[in-house]
Amino acid sequence: MTKRANLTSTQKVSPLMVRLDSESKQALTDAAELRRISVSDYVRTVTVAQARREVASARQQTVLLSPDEQLAFWLALQAPAKLTPAQKRLGAIMRGAQ
Repeated sequence: MTKRANLTSTQKVSPLMVRLDSESKQALTDAAELRRISVSDYVRTVTVAQARREVASARQQTVLLSPDEQLAFWLALQAPAKLTPAQKRLGAIMRGAQ
């Protein structure tokens, strides 16, 4: 029998339905098996904890990025800016070329 994560006998529970592709569902099933808990308990334990961290981070006005998101952000910052035609015209005017 599994222990329900963060639920007391006085808390009202509310069902949540999530539609997943088979690969995503299998990943949740595998992860739950590794912890020897049900998929519901896994989702409750991991997803709710992550949601709480994100809410706390947002309240502190801090953005948490995964390693992949950090890399994408860094690469975007390093990429040269692509000027619009209006910006190019303005640059030419400021350089006195027009």
